[in-house]
Amino acid sequence: MAPHLSILLLAALCVGSAYSLQCYTCTQQTSNSNCKTATTCPSGNGYCQTAVGTASAGGITATVITKTCETSCSPATVTVSGAVGTVSCCTTDLCNVSGAISIKSSYAAIVLVMGIILMFFSDSLL
Repeated sequence: MAPHLSILLLAALCVGSAYSLQCYTCTQQTSNSNCKTATTCPSGNGYCQTAVGTASAGGITATVITKTCETSCSPATVTVSGAVGTVSCCTTDLCNVSGAISIKSSYAAIVLVMGIILMFFSDSLL
């Protein structure tokens, strides 16, 4: 069983290291529909970040959206004099489609779990 586990672990590490994160990117757009450019992030960038600023004055509301690849990210919400700024972060391909926090499984994690399950079943059948 140990050789199977070693091979599976090595394969999962190789899959994860060759993988580059993809994020939607845009700069200071007024609509999320203008933020649909898929970008392969540079090496070392492990987060898709979405920053949304909304301000209202005199019955008029303005929104500005920026989406980027980042090396680190901290979710936050700040309110100042009726203006609201939010930062959301996620770590899977194209997860920042709407600016909401997304829950997705990475392919490496799925392969690893499937491999472990198959390994246990094959050992129990022999």
